[in-house]
Amino acid sequence: MLWTIIVTLVGGTIIGLIGKAVAPGDRTKFPFWLTVLCGIVGMLLGSLLYWVLVGNNNGPFDGHEATWDNATNGIDWWRHVWQIAVAAVAVIVAAALTGRRKV
Repeated sequence: MLWTIIVTLVGGTIIGLIGKAVAPGDRTKFPFWLTVLCGIVGMLLGSLLYWVLVGNNNGPFDGHEATWDNATNGIDWWRHVWQIAVAAVAVIVAAALTGRRKV
């Protein structure tokens, strides 16, 4: 349980910062906790969207069936691209809702 929380926070931070960097526009006036939250949203929703749209037809590997959080053998780079894209959208929405823009 503790390991899941640590991985979620670290992964959310990384995905949120990358999502913030690739989001169009200037999003520099943005609180760090909201960036991490956008990254966590990107991780979860990006993985689920990838699973529903692309990954659910993968066959079994390494002795187990593919699941929404482990759809391929090895590193699932396309799932991470989906996570970053969803995090970028979350950053845009959060910036619009908080009204924080650099003037």
